[in-house]
Amino acid sequence: MHLALISILVPSYEDGLAFFVGQLGFDLLEDTDRGGGKRWVRVAPRGAQTQFLLARAVGDQRAAIGQQGGGRVWLFLHTDDFARDHAAMRAAGVPFAEAPRHEPYGTVAVFTDPFGNRWDLIEPARAG
Repeated sequence: MHLALISILVPSYEDGLAFFVGQLGFDLLEDTDRGGGKRWVRVAPRGAQTQFLLARAVGDQRAAIGQQGGGRVWLFLHTDDFARDHAAMRAAGVPFAEAPRHEPYGTVAVFTDPFGNRWDLIEPARAG
């Protein structure tokens, strides 16, 4: 077994695609019309096994946009080259909440998506 999809609330599919594909550079894997204004939109970092399902929030769900992690970092994006990806993300306008720091587990910096979710960009420390 593996975790296939994580549903992430977005105000609109276009807003979600603009960030995940336009700014983060994720691949658009599927965008299927399901009728009635609903779409099945899957994105993922290149080569990732786990994907994000962009879920357009409706009604009471709108209050939960950006709050799925309760205000904490809850999404962890691993990279094999922190400097490269940090620079590319900053150039694309991704806001970082802090400067990069070195921790025993790797190089990390917190960033936020336009919806309010907090993420860690991490290059894990090499074993040994």
